[in-house]
Amino acid sequence: MHATPESVREVAARVDARLTAFVGAESARWTAFDPDLAVVFDELTRMVVGGGKRLRPVFTYWGFVGAGGHRDDARAIDAGAAFELLHAFALFHDDIMDGSVTRRGNTTTHEALQAEHRSRAWAGDARRFGDGAAILIGDLSFVYADMLLASLGTRGWQMWNELRVELNVGQYLDMLGSAQNERRPEKAMRICRYKSGKYTIERPLHLGALLADEDTTLIDAYSAFGLPLGDAFQLRDDVLGVFGESSVTGKPVGDDLREAKPTPLMALALQRANDQQRSVLKKV
Repeated sequence: MHATPESVREVAARVDARLTAFVGAESARWTAFDPDLAVVFDELTRMVVGGGKRLRPVFTYWGFVGAGGHRDDARAIDAGAAFELLHAFALFHDDIMDGSVTRRGNTTTHEALQAEHRSRAWAGDARRFGDGAAILIGDLSFVYADMLLASLGTRGWQMWNELRVELNVGQYLDMLGSAQNERRPEKAMRICRYKSGKYTIERPLHLGALLADEDTTLIDAYSAFGLPLGDAFQLRDDVLGVFGESSVTGKPVGDDLREAKPTPLMALALQRANDQQRSVLKKV
């Protein structure tokens, strides 16, 4: 197993410190206004600071440095932290849509807040409360991501807006694919790319480059590198989602199968299966 490069650990540590300081300051501000808001920031901290591989911040940072940015420039760290907050927004919402019970080995936010509602015998429906609260916490994370990108120029904001549209479009197509039992490999790959691949590697590289130099000419070169690598990342994630170990991945194994997710893994399996195998796969 390969050791994590020192440069990656250093960037991740700087992003962690920025996220801890930023979310901590917001928590102090809003819990002084109303102590009941503490749970909001506890859950945000648990999702944003408590885990994750920090891939997006690392690619943002090196996209920035590759385009001429200085290694010590705090703007690259802020942009990386913004990606983590955007990713948290997606995870809060994704867990609700998928009905996930765990995330990174811990109870998902909507499930935790449902349990809180029940344990305190509050009025109303516990599930609606948990889901609604988790949606709002995700929305808050979305807003905070923008707050960390104050130094972006016009092209940078255009890229940031585009990647957020791509993320939401990809998520909708993922839900639709499950509902329609979509199994075409080319459609599954498109969903894979837009739901996760592009905003994991290609777009962080782009944003870093535009943050360093609004006139950068590296966008196409970064796409040539980032798109296939992002596809590979998501394909591997799909394999781990079926054959991985929960103790390692932090996610339940088999959720993609149970929810009939339109993954390239299942699409290719059906394409290459014989009639008997295809009959079994369609029952999964």
